[in-house]
Amino acid sequence: MAQCVRSTLNPSRTPQSFTRTVPAKTPAFASVSFLRTLPEFKIYTKPCSLVMSCQGKVQSQQEQQPPQLSLDDLVTSNRKGEVLGTIQDSLSNCLSDTNLLETVPGLKSRIKGKVRDIYDAGDYLVLVTTDRLSAFDRNLASIPFKGQVLNETSLWWFKNTQHITPNAIVSSPDRNVVIAKKCSVFPIEFVVRGYVTGSTDTSLWTVYKKGVRNYCGNVLSDGLVKNQKLPANILTPTTKAEDHDVPITPNEIVEGGFMTQAEFDEASMKALSLFEFGQRVAKEHGLILVDTKYEFGRSSDGSILLIDEIHTPDSSRYWLAGSYEERFQKGLEPENVDKEFIRLWFKENCNPYEDEVLPAAPAELVTELAWRYIFLYETITGSRIDILPTQEPIHDRISRNTSQALSSLRQL
Repeated sequence: MAQCVRSTLNPSRTPQSFTRTVPAKTPAFASVSFLRTLPEFKIYTKPCSLVMSCQGKVQSQQEQQPPQLSLDDLVTSNRKGEVLGTIQDSLSNCLSDTNLLETVPGLKSRIKGKVRDIYDAGDYLVLVTTDRLSAFDRNLASIPFKGQVLNETSLWWFKNTQHITPNAIVSSPDRNVVIAKKCSVFPIEFVVRGYVTGSTDTSLWTVYKKGVRNYCGNVLSDGLVKNQKLPANILTPTTKAEDHDVPITPNEIVEGGFMTQAEFDEASMKALSLFEFGQRVAKEHGLILVDTKYEFGRSSDGSILLIDEIHTPDSSRYWLAGSYEERFQKGLEPENVDKEFIRLWFKENCNPYEDEVLPAAPAELVTELAWRYIFLYETITGSRIDILPTQEPIHDRISRNTSQALSSLRQL
């Protein structure tokens, strides 16, 4: 099995919206508050690794050597053996859909996104992260515990990036659920890239190999090769067409009325700062944050908030740092810790953009992806995620916890 996985599995972005209306009575929350107890995480408080000494000289803080992760850590780790059985037992018990309108009092409507189901709760939104796997602008499969891992990964990053930007999170009453402030959402995904790579139609490598040298307002030099690190991180925004993402330039965003210049400048600065911070944290844990996407909205008090998700394996691409340079020099694909391998499997076995019916993802690939999501969460947070199976249906648990949380918020 290990040999099979090694040979086939290593040869962002899932857009969602919160709402586009601003309620009259949305309260302003200064920070994240949690209605359940979360594990204690390492909190990053300094946005850079340099400090000024009392003599005015810049001194580097003592840096620990980042761990040298390898593919063996993914394929043969003891932790994988601990969770593999639970993952396999849960293949037929994924959260593929929700209908809280029938089970949670006070919800007004539902928007079904690619991964998240979004419910209007009056002054708040309830966002349920399902186990649906989305790529190529469609759902490919359901992955055990995926929703839980994505939700808790985002919560960790939301909590650790408040020194860069406030966010819309109010509470997390369930491992698959967050309750958020309503925002007027900017219809732009702020995609930030550090490398020339990707396999989707809007990825940087796809357009570059077609001869594009000015992409979303970024001038690209000739001679770049796949998976090469860019001289500097770049922003390649997209907006939504009917059923797919469309690249857009900063000028088009402002001239088209999607955002004002001031709004775009602020959101762009936040996105680039978040990405730089994410890269630093990933590097400390033996990973490379390759690219990702952010979404922002304006709250009722006028502030720009980070919404949706942040630095998850759904919205981001991660590589193993220890083997990247050697593999790049040899022309080999980086060892990845995200859903890229399953995207490649679908591209090799069908046309995921045009085929009406797609083949079912093999169980071993689904199981491997579930493990990789868990691996990534635990590697970055330093905390083990609780994926113990329960007899209670997931939807019942979510309904109960969400009902209790909304009832408590309405009494405030």
